[in-house]
Amino acid sequence: MSRLKQLDSYKKHLKERYIKLIEKSNSYRYVDESMSDIAAFKAMKLLEKINQLRYLDRKLTI
Repeated sequence: MSRLKQLDSYKKHLKERYIKLIEKSNSYRYVDESMSDIAAFKAMKLLEKINQLRYLDRKLTI
């Protein structure tokens, strides 16, 4: 598998996890604030990785 395909599949995986964590955070917002905060924090960390991959992907295609 080429590196670009690996990068794309990893990016897709991270985006799916990010969406699940955001949904989890929103669903726990009024039930359990600590669980909501933990899910939101993990989502923010994933968003950082997604942005780093977006930067790397931009550099590789130029």
